[in-house]
Amino acid sequence: MAERDWASELPRRLLVTGGAGFIGSAFVRLLLGLPDPPGITVLDALTYAGNLANLEAVADHPGYRFVHGNICDPVVVEGLAGEVDCIVNFAAESHVDRSILDPGAFIQTDVYGTFVLLEAARRHHHRRFLQVSTDEIYGDVAAPHRSREDDPPRPRSPYAASKAGGEMQCWAYHETHRLPIVVTRGSNTYGPYQFPEKIVPLFITNALDERPLPIYGGGTAVRDYLHVDDHARGIATVLALGELGRAYNIGQGDDPIDGLSVARAILQLTGRDPSLIRHVQDRPGHDLRYALDTARMRELGWAPTRAFAPGLAATVAWYRERRDWWEPIKSGAFWDFYQRNYRPLAGAGSQL
Repeated sequence: MAERDWASELPRRLLVTGGAGFIGSAFVRLLLGLPDPPGITVLDALTYAGNLANLEAVADHPGYRFVHGNICDPVVVEGLAGEVDCIVNFAAESHVDRSILDPGAFIQTDVYGTFVLLEAARRHHHRRFLQVSTDEIYGDVAAPHRSREDDPPRPRSPYAASKAGGEMQCWAYHETHRLPIVVTRGSNTYGPYQFPEKIVPLFITNALDERPLPIYGGGTAVRDYLHVDDHARGIATVLALGELGRAYNIGQGDDPIDGLSVARAILQLTGRDPSLIRHVQDRPGHDLRYALDTARMRELGWAPTRAFAPGLAATVAWYRERRDWWEPIKSGAFWDFYQRNYRPLAGAGSQL
């Protein structure tokens, strides 16, 4: 199905929460690059994964404004919600490993923060509210099944549970208050500007520095890897064309790829030795397979444009060229988390 003209159907005044993060900033850059872009206010708390450098390309755009603040602050949210006709909520704690170490922060942002946004959208009669969710709410998916939007949530990590909780708030506001809700559930996303705690940027930057690549268990857990530009375009498509009260799976839709294969591909692309692979104890409650049915998205005319192999090669090239972006990030606080997370799983004497 040919891609439909979603750009002409976008709301004209957007509040994009978490817009300095990885996927949120890609979405903002995409929309502000349109011939007739909407006005965008970005609200971001600039916690560890939020980075204004992600938005440097649009910093001087006349349709862009940045506000430093937290979605859990009703006063800040209320004022901004009164200036727009739509909220797109990217703001979230979003890393499974961190959710195991500190689950309370995930409940605060992903559930309570979503509630604050929904209340503001309800009071100001917004045209749309888009909640950016995740395929992880489905939990572990046995082959050959692919998760469909009507499958029940079965979250198995504190992160997935917090995202499912945020979604449940959205559906409740849709049913009770007729708030115009749409939800996207994205698969594992990779590409430029991704904070280097996730598998692809962690493995790339470690490989470039000739550091070990820590792989959970046998590296057999499989994921549906989607390039961030395709993900951002999918979210924009749902915002413009999605049916209210529906969720949409956004994924590559190909056969999922296991972690060991990702590590080997990155080592080949960086010219590093396979001996850098380190198998560590598996993560508690590790989901071994995610796979999405994306037929509903394709009915809207969306389809991914980047296959994983060329997309990964381009991503490696970006991180190779942009040490100025990631080297400052991989410093004190990052390495404190890295050691806290991986060291207990590695065993005595293992070099990470």
